[in-house]
Amino acid sequence: MPSIFIQSLLAVASLSSAVLAAPAYPVIQTRSTPGSKHVIANLFQWNWDSVARECAWLGKNGYGFVQVSPASEHIQGAQWWTDYQVVSYKLQSKRGNADQFRNMVNACKTAGVGVIVDIVWNHMTGIDGGVGVAGSSFSHYDYPGIYDKNDFHYCGTPGNDIQNWNDRTQLQNCELVNLADLKTESSKVRNTLITHTNSLIDLGVAGFRVDASKHVSTNDIKYLQAKLKKQGLYYTHEVVYEGGGGVTSSEYMAYGDVQEFRYTSLLSNAFNSGNIAQLKGLKDLGWLPSDKANVFVANHDRERSGYLSYKSPSKRYTLAHVFSLAYPYGSPTVFSGYSFANSDDGAPNGNYGTCNDNGSGANGWQCQHRWTAIAGMVSFYNNVGSNALKNWKQGDSNQIAFGRGSVGYVIINNSNNKWKTTFTTGLPDGKYCDVISGKKSGSSCTSKVVTVRGGKLTNYGVGQHNAVAIHIGAKL
Repeated sequence: MPSIFIQSLLAVASLSSAVLAAPAYPVIQTRSTPGSKHVIANLFQWNWDSVARECAWLGKNGYGFVQVSPASEHIQGAQWWTDYQVVSYKLQSKRGNADQFRNMVNACKTAGVGVIVDIVWNHMTGIDGGVGVAGSSFSHYDYPGIYDKNDFHYCGTPGNDIQNWNDRTQLQNCELVNLADLKTESSKVRNTLITHTNSLIDLGVAGFRVDASKHVSTNDIKYLQAKLKKQGLYYTHEVVYEGGGGVTSSEYMAYGDVQEFRYTSLLSNAFNSGNIAQLKGLKDLGWLPSDKANVFVANHDRERSGYLSYKSPSKRYTLAHVFSLAYPYGSPTVFSGYSFANSDDGAPNGNYGTCNDNGSGANGWQCQHRWTAIAGMVSFYNNVGSNALKNWKQGDSNQIAFGRGSVGYVIINNSNNKWKTTFTTGLPDGKYCDVISGKKSGSSCTSKVVTVRGGKLTNYGVGQHNAVAIHIGAKL
């Protein structure tokens, strides 16, 4: 559901008091100095114990934050979307209990990684009733001891569902696919949500990805965030906006980062249609400002809806990540999921995320965050920082290259042909490790070595469906 909302020095002060003896995790902010860790790894559906274990790897490999699934009790079922149908605010889900959540947060802090938890403020369940995973009984509009029928919106459309997706009133007062829509303007609902959110703050989270923010008015978002016990946390709001009427993404900029879905759509179109050259002016399209946009190549919804995914041919998914982590727009989340046969499939391996040491997935998990090229580009992102885009070069419409100041250079060949030419990198002369194919290890490289002479790569070739990336931190 970064760029940032955190108010720089105030945020640093508010976060530092929470970690005490543990190493402080970095504060997300827009394109900060080289070496800062701002990339979020979204370990979708990983349980708390497996995230706790993985955070050591994340911290060592340049990730600053990990995004995890909702922590509250939800409906039963193996499907991934059951996590988003809230039954109660007990911190017990398919991912683990409150003690396991606390242990995960502490382990991640020790590794220098902040936990961003997915949270649902908009709704409860979308089924008639049942028993949640922690044993709580409920019906569609009755959650004993929490909410009753008076705590929900009934907008009067057929089934109370959203019928007109360009109508603000329906978007924020009708039901999103039958999910019981909370009356977030009421004091009772607000206080309940604040108590739940504070319970996660007490466990030390660094921030929240707010699910379905588009369906909660900004007045309610503002109130909820202002009343929490800790300010200066990170928020990224899920506001699906592709243009048109209704509710726009820019309305939420005052309350955190906002997920820029137009970015995801454009990258998918560009890499699938064979015209990545159109991406040159992406940052000037009039979308969300770079310091407010949370961007990603894929998320759990989009990878199941015909956009780029691990199933995309010709390394398009990987090459899109190379672009995303190299181009100066927004703050990136790297989605890491699992193999699925249909759009409902839930997590494999009893929800315990596992990866092989070589960066590949294991036991049904894809582990995209560990793929050599993607992990290498996280180091590229951290090293180039806020340096400007320069030395743009285009071959055909599917071949682009560009630099970031004098500290990084990337070549992306999304075509069926080898691209051989002279590239002006702007980097100091010397030998560099290509972080797409390997990484620097001491004074050597685990894979391809690239030599810059006179600031250039002369008569240099990059194979079809491939990329090369070098940066000052990978200089040998």
